[in-house]
Amino acid sequence: MSEVIPFYPKHARVKESPREPATCEACPRHCVLPEDAVGACRARRERDGLVMDDNYARVTALAIDPIEKKPLARYMPGTRVLSIGSYGCNLRCPWCQNHEIAQVGEHDVAWREILPADLVRVACLERERDPQMVGIAYTYNEPLVGWEYVRDCAELAMAEGLVNVLVSNGCFDERVVREIAPLMDAANIDLKSFNEETYRFIGGDLEQVKRTIAILAAAPTCHLEVTCLIVPGVNDTPEEMGRLARWLAALDDDLTLHVTRFHPAWRFHDRPPTSRALVRELAEVAREVLPNVYLGNM
Repeated sequence: MSEVIPFYPKHARVKESPREPATCEACPRHCVLPEDAVGACRARRERDGLVMDDNYARVTALAIDPIEKKPLARYMPGTRVLSIGSYGCNLRCPWCQNHEIAQVGEHDVAWREILPADLVRVACLERERDPQMVGIAYTYNEPLVGWEYVRDCAELAMAEGLVNVLVSNGCFDERVVREIAPLMDAANIDLKSFNEETYRFIGGDLEQVKRTIAILAAAPTCHLEVTCLIVPGVNDTPEEMGRLARWLAALDDDLTLHVTRFHPAWRFHDRPPTSRALVRELAEVAREVLPNVYLGNM
């Protein structure tokens, strides 16, 4: 393997005055951060006039997964990726499946530092042992709350011939998405709902997520798939699924959609798992306009 030179955060967003708070522009929340304050994501911090990814290189989870687990159904099936996660998320989905790391901050979970060069070195060593290990997946928590780390790792991984996979809620500023998109070989965006009210409930912005999906769908080097977790009483109507599927089909009629079954998690233990019959029904609604629809968590 060729020598890998470490990358470090390229922080931006300087305050106009040392006395004024800084505004984080990574996502639609636009958190206004006084000195040393942490944003709603628990991962971005004001420090010396900068808004930076305070979770840079702080890894809470590291594992080799089948690529289908991301989930990616139509990209390099049968291969594996080195999956990495940190802590923090800019949304507050009460049904969060990874709340132990996504809904906490630096003092609430164990982490260790893995710099980009070290992560890529590990991925290359794993590839030597297992030719089916093809790259790195940025996943588990919301990776783009630390988008600078994702960028720095992805640049090094690309130079070593590794693929980069992004698993994200997609609720981020267009500037962030456009910087990351050319570095990604594949992505799965979690489209929580096709209802703006639902996104307000979880602290997000549907229009921003739609822009992210549109950018990735148009990116020539990035294979895109979309996941919709069907939560009872939240996004479980045929009418909403029809609108969601028709919008995706208008972007790309060959786009892949995963219709996934909810299981009680975190703060949503007041309802049962989504019925399998309903998941199948909604998948059939999506198949009226999308040929590549897969079922998940069944």
